[in-house]
Amino acid sequence: MNEILSAILSAEATAADLAALPLPESYRAVTVHKDETEMFTGVDRADKDPRKSLHLDEVPVPELGPGEALVAVMASSVNYNSVWSSIFEPLPTFAFLERYGRRGDLAKRHDLPYHVIGSDLAGVVLRTGPGVQAWKPGDEVVAHCLSVELESSDGHDDTLLDPEQRIWGFETNFGGLAELALVKSNQLMPKPRHLTWEEAAASGLVNSTAYRQLVSRNGAQMKQGDNVLIWGASGGLGSYATQLALAGGAFPVCVVSSPQKAAICRSMGAEAIIDRAAEDYRFWRDEHTQDPREWKRFGKRIRELTGGEDVDIVFEHPGRETFGASVYVARKGGTIVTCASTSGYEHQYDNRYLWMSLKRIVGSHFANYREAWEANRLIAKGRIHPTLSEVYPLEETGQAAHDVLGNLHQGKVGVLCLAPTEGLGVRDEQTRTRHIDAINRFRSKERKEGTS
Repeated sequence: MNEILSAILSAEATAADLAALPLPESYRAVTVHKDETEMFTGVDRADKDPRKSLHLDEVPVPELGPGEALVAVMASSVNYNSVWSSIFEPLPTFAFLERYGRRGDLAKRHDLPYHVIGSDLAGVVLRTGPGVQAWKPGDEVVAHCLSVELESSDGHDDTLLDPEQRIWGFETNFGGLAELALVKSNQLMPKPRHLTWEEAAASGLVNSTAYRQLVSRNGAQMKQGDNVLIWGASGGLGSYATQLALAGGAFPVCVVSSPQKAAICRSMGAEAIIDRAAEDYRFWRDEHTQDPREWKRFGKRIRELTGGEDVDIVFEHPGRETFGASVYVARKGGTIVTCASTSGYEHQYDNRYLWMSLKRIVGSHFANYREAWEANRLIAKGRIHPTLSEVYPLEETGQAAHDVLGNLHQGKVGVLCLAPTEGLGVRDEQTRTRHIDAINRFRSKERKEGTS
């Protein structure tokens, strides 16, 4: 592995040099273990600790199949699906791997007693399998996390409708929180040249997800002038939604939970901000009963910020805790677009406010290849910027996941895999210099101190 890293860091190594390097027999990877899936049984969610369940193991290099690529991972990041994997919620990911393994001989590689997790990467292609034409060893890439087979007609209009659609590193093995990763070649995209490895690795999943939710015809089809309510607007997902709204001429209404997070939204250019903690919104009276009076108070506050208008789009991902309020505050004919349920999957809302006001609920799950490519293109052009706030070494991925689980972070939390230090991988210094303040927006010393 040291020989591979030296070649990547060298300015002289060619594609042929990388292709000629022997592959190691094993590599270091962050895993969960099948025999530990019951370790948090009976434990309150707040007390489940990824530092106990995530392991740094030496695992065998997987066989490379047709249409696949083996990538040397310089950096990755922690997404909420990695947190779910680490605490075995909503179910252990080994159920996904077992189901995938039954698909055929090549898929059996994924059904193992350990799961290499992680759904982001920035790195360098080392090998490609039979049939791969678009990528070659030495290409600097990022990866999106949609894994599809496309043997059914269902997926050929929108690949997310493929019956064999999976999220790489969550529903498949050999993910990105490792020194090597196995991906399908149609997951690869060019690494933005002005970013470091860790910056480039931060955006793939969340930026693509936000793009489909807001911009795509498969999501809310946001247009100029739309009012967009964004929950968790300074978080890993919401920070990209905020940028996309601003870049697209919309008017984001950013919901945050602290003055520090409000300050980050303002630094991105947002003007309408609701600190839900300071204003003490309590959408639930108790575990079973919501409080419509709080929905109305929330809606009134939104209209104060928008000049009397309701929101056209609600960017939903907290789920149970906020969904009733989201349905209520959307304007007549508005759209609630949801991609997750981090506070609980069983949503409750008053359907009268949906059907009688002709509102729509749209489910949105990651992005297809074209949507991910367009989202990455905005990063490469400097229109959208990574929201990286903290970077951990691979050995401390458990702590990184713990921070995300506890909402102790802002933006995205990165992980160095093969990259020995931060700051490597920049190929376009001119573009970087032009956007350096925006690139470092989430990493300022003052904000780190303010959120510690």
